Amino acid sequence: MLENTPVRGLSRVLTRHHKVALSGVAALGAAALAFTAVPGGSGTKTTSEADSTARVAYSSEQIKDVRASVTDQLAGASLKAEAIRARAQAKAEAAAKAKADAKAKADARAAARKQAAAEAAARKKAEAARKAEAANRSARRPAIESVAAKTYANNLDGWIRHSLDIMRSKGIPGSYSGLHRNIMRESSGNPNAINNWDINAINGIPSKGLLQVIPPTFRAYHVPGTSWNIYDPVANITAAANYAAHRYGSIDNVNSAY
Repeated sequence: MLENTPVRGLSRVLTRHHKVALSGVAALGAAALAFTAVPGGSGTKTTSEADSTARVAYSSEQIKDVRASVTDQLAGASLKAEAIRARAQAKAEAAAKAKADAKAKADARAAARKQAAAEAAARKKAEAARKAEAANRSARRPAIESVAAKTYANNLDGWIRHSLDIMRSKGIPGSYSGLHRNIMRESSGNPNAINNWDINAINGIPSKGLLQVIPPTFRAYHVPGTSWNIYDPVANITAAANYAAHRYGSIDNVNSAY
């Protein structure tokens, strides 16, 4: 064997690279020995294979866990997205309902204003028509002259004149002179005169008043609007004149007891 004779240009000291190379060669040699030591077709696995299998099995569990985690995350994200969509839809529906309610209220207010305006217009039109009708009635109504109420003296003259006005309004003929003449003959102008001696008195129905009218005749020929008291001067005169008009044509035609 040659002695460790120094070679020109080379150092006897091993460098770091030399050590690494030697370590690698040693590892390869050991691996080769181990491989050759295992019988052929044997079911025993080498240490490297066992480690590899263990590592693969461990890696599959991790993949399952990751897959489950991802699935859970996707499901959670889907639920969150659905919740977001539901909230957005609810918000949109609430906004639409609020808008519809506001429109309905606005429409109701507008309809109420329109109805109020129509009613006001109808009232105004009715009032105008009423005023127009009142004006037309006033125009059609004949002018009524203001006439002072007529008064009569409470004496024979006043009684005769009052009776004549009533007789004219009822269409009963007669004159002042015809009434006056017959009154003076029958009672001398005494409205309370009564005949207690003639045939009528004997029969229990004496003649009474200015024109000496018996009660049955007074009731039969009483003039509406006058008193039912046979002693009332105007009632007595008008009833007697009405009877004379039916019996003789007019009180003017009577010149004696009638």
